[in-house]
Amino acid sequence: MASVSRPLQNPTLAVDALQALAGAAIVLDLELRIVEVTEAAKRLLGVDIPIGAAAPKILCGASSRRPVAEALAEGRAIQTIVPHPGSVEERRISVRTVPIGTGRSRRGWILLLDEVPQSGRGGAVLFHGMWTQDASMKEVFRIVERVAVTEATILVRGETGAGKELVAHALHALSPRRDGPFYAINCAALPASLLESELFGHTRGSFTGAVSDVQGHVQKAHRGTLFLDEVAELPLEVQAKLLRVLESRTVLPVGARRPIAVDVRFISATHRALRKEVEAGRFRGDLMYRLRVIPIFLPPLRARVADVRLLVQRFVADASARKETSIEQVSPEAMRVLERHDWPGNVRELKNVLAYAFALSDGPILLPSDLPPDIGSKVGEGPPEPPREIARRSADPEADRILRALERAAGNRERAAKVLGISRVTLWRRMRALGLGDAGQQPQLPRDDLVRSGRA
Repeated sequence: MASVSRPLQNPTLAVDALQALAGAAIVLDLELRIVEVTEAAKRLLGVDIPIGAAAPKILCGASSRRPVAEALAEGRAIQTIVPHPGSVEERRISVRTVPIGTGRSRRGWILLLDEVPQSGRGGAVLFHGMWTQDASMKEVFRIVERVAVTEATILVRGETGAGKELVAHALHALSPRRDGPFYAINCAALPASLLESELFGHTRGSFTGAVSDVQGHVQKAHRGTLFLDEVAELPLEVQAKLLRVLESRTVLPVGARRPIAVDVRFISATHRALRKEVEAGRFRGDLMYRLRVIPIFLPPLRARVADVRLLVQRFVADASARKETSIEQVSPEAMRVLERHDWPGNVRELKNVLAYAFALSDGPILLPSDLPPDIGSKVGEGPPEPPREIARRSADPEADRILRALERAAGNRERAAKVLGISRVTLWRRMRALGLGDAGQQPQLPRDDLVRSGRA
């Protein structure tokens, strides 16, 4: 007997499915009248949305500017921002229109809605490339603005990928040295012999291969700012020479006999506690006091969960505007997965995860299946950890982050380094310092990847 298709017994199933995928959404027919509306859309708009009503009237009201109505009347998709129809405050709604069908087979539209975070004290702010609506990050921005105008040496403390270099750029841009050069060097990415030359320069003939005089980063940053990233990784012999520069405001290139006067502001960054490094004998106490005149602490992304949604919305909107992705909306379930993740690589890891989704998703809605397999995996899945590793995790947060990244990368250190937002060399050094298994032979990286420099 042939099977007979039957209509769905639950008429709300399609609407529930739409909400699960798109969140706040409204379905329109070709006459731009409302056919279906999700509960999330009703909560967001806060006004009565009757079936059969004209969507432009609800979204645009009596406003003379009616971008949604005009675009839909012309049959073209649009992404725009309109005033919130149910609020007298300055709230705004982001509207993205997605056609149902193409050409003559078009049957209607789906409107994807989202609230635009408000600027100002209680809402989202953009500060020199950093978005936040978290009070602790806003306090960091306030401190940066206050200390940027001074000549004080600053140490930025924060986890990998938290935005330490962005803070350094902000300090330079807000300082009286803004018209001078800004140079940055990763102290963890170079061996001691090469790092000394890159920092302080060298003279012709000072060592094999030195065919000419070369300025180091300290000289290049004259009358500007030098950013020392991962300063805790400096070898002790280089620390002594850096201390001399800070004390005398002169630099002695390798092989030179006379010091050269320099006018440089130093900003350093590290993910480690320098006091503990001093106690362990890995960092000079006198250098720490020179570098740590004003400490600035960056909170990790997992401590400001509300920023995850904000950053995801911003990154999606920016990528969509640049035509780098077909994604226009993030499904509620995908957003929940992203908000539950602990982000050991912080904002840098979040960007990498979204870049993965942008490359693989067919859009226009980002689904959980578009995210990397390791995102959202439950704690406790997989084989139990050895007791030694469990104890290490509870004792050292840095070891914990590395072990989790290795877990997600199935032991592949190259992928784990990408998750953490660091180089393979840096991962190797940290594993060796923390005693995490057999660190093995140090990997090699191209020299061009090791030193970053440029002008502000």
